[in-house]
Amino acid sequence: MPTDSARRLAALTERLPARVRTGYWTRVVPVLAVLAVVTHIPSFMRPVWSPDEGYLATQARMLADGGVLYDTVVDRKPPLLPWLYEACFALFGSTSLWPLRTLAIVAHLATAVLLASIARGRWGNRAGAAAGALYLLVSIGLSPEDTQAATFEVFMLPAMVAAFRYAERRRWLAAGIAVALCSLTKQTGGAVLLPVLWMLLQDTRRRGVAWRPALFKIGFGFALPIALVAVILTKPKGFLFWVVTGSGDYASLGGAWLQMTGRALGNSAILLAAGLGFLAPLGRRLWLKYRSRPLLPPPAATGRRWPIISFAADPAEAHEERGSTTDLWVWLLSSVIAVSTGFHFFGHYYLQLMPVLVLLGVGAVSTSAIRWRPVLVYSTVAATAFWGLAMFWPGQKLTHTTEVATTVAEQTTPKDTVLVWGMHPELYWLADRRPASRYLTAGFLTNFSGGKDGQQVGEQYSVSDAWQTFDQELAKGLPEVVVDDSGRAPYQPVLIPRMESLLETRYEVVGVNADTVIYRLKR
Repeated sequence: MPTDSARRLAALTERLPARVRTGYWTRVVPVLAVLAVVTHIPSFMRPVWSPDEGYLATQARMLADGGVLYDTVVDRKPPLLPWLYEACFALFGSTSLWPLRTLAIVAHLATAVLLASIARGRWGNRAGAAAGALYLLVSIGLSPEDTQAATFEVFMLPAMVAAFRYAERRRWLAAGIAVALCSLTKQTGGAVLLPVLWMLLQDTRRRGVAWRPALFKIGFGFALPIALVAVILTKPKGFLFWVVTGSGDYASLGGAWLQMTGRALGNSAILLAAGLGFLAPLGRRLWLKYRSRPLLPPPAATGRRWPIISFAADPAEAHEERGSTTDLWVWLLSSVIAVSTGFHFFGHYYLQLMPVLVLLGVGAVSTSAIRWRPVLVYSTVAATAFWGLAMFWPGQKLTHTTEVATTVAEQTTPKDTVLVWGMHPELYWLADRRPASRYLTAGFLTNFSGGKDGQQVGEQYSVSDAWQTFDQELAKGLPEVVVDDSGRAPYQPVLIPRMESLLETRYEVVGVNADTVIYRLKR
């Protein structure tokens, strides 16, 4: 016998409109939600996945303790994600990142739903559902440290896809606002402005309407949120320097070209393997178009035009494509430029390529005789492999970092400050100790970053006035513990005279863990 609550729930469901009870999104969104959760369950298996998470967590604690963003708390990134971390810590405490991991799943789900909406409008219901599912499957198709972490690219993607969707619907003001939100999460997200402007140009050509009002709406929507953040919510000078002008050396061409090229090719190959199910049909479609190009020039002298040419490989494909995909290719071009900016080619950068690649692949399958089953089967098998890789990802690095953090906590009290001379700011968060400096990595003081060799690393390549600020911070009180986590990197203390002098004169070694040396202030 059904209970009273079950009967009331059934009666309430019956009163809902039929289109809500059995509509397209009512059926698709729950499935995508389950898939988003399942694919990202491994994200909850570790306290921290990447240095970016550790940096954001440490930033959030500093902000909660009264720090000022782009003044006493600095980073080369826009402010939205540090603020989100701070808000989550205020609500749920700062000892775990599970709230951020949960919000990351929500961000993936929002991206999938937006992609489903775009694909459905272009190629039908089945294509829409496939686009959402394929995105969620490929969203874990890189190193787990890049796909399971709650970092900038994950939270940037919903606004990026929304900007494209709004532009597609000619909602130019909303598109401009979405581009701004994307840029305020990560600077390279602003690259989606290129396809937005392209769609504006094509729309004005097709409809023969004035482009200036729409361009004004885009510009106003883009400028207003950025002006609000830069002028009112942060310090304008600090925002301009840290978000816009202060990353020139970091994004310079100098560096280990062989290492950067290998990283670029390696991550591209991994993404290709993860998305081969829908990228293979896309490649096939491009090959067929290439083979079907006319060998003779068009008869311009007679004023005639070539008839519509089918790029189909069989009669089932012999029809005109439903809608142009030029805007998608412009989007892909802008994303490639964004991923290449700075020439670092980190794996998490490649998340920006996934939405548009999914749409191009879905379009290729939808407009051909290729069946959906092999595409979805391969993508599911590949996602399962990456899911298993994340579940059993080696933990030696995390174990080492945790052991060092434990030693730091034992050597200090909660009132003491700590300085980590390295590129792993998660040590501050894991040890639950306050940083002695606003510069949470040695990169700000030496210009070191992934892919850099020793040619442009040193005191003279630091962020402008960074050493003067650093000296002022230490003059207020030396850190109780210094963790030298540089190993054999080109910024190790023996190569940085100021750090070498500081450690030799004021500190003594109290612990060594692998290639990490822990110093404590001399009594």
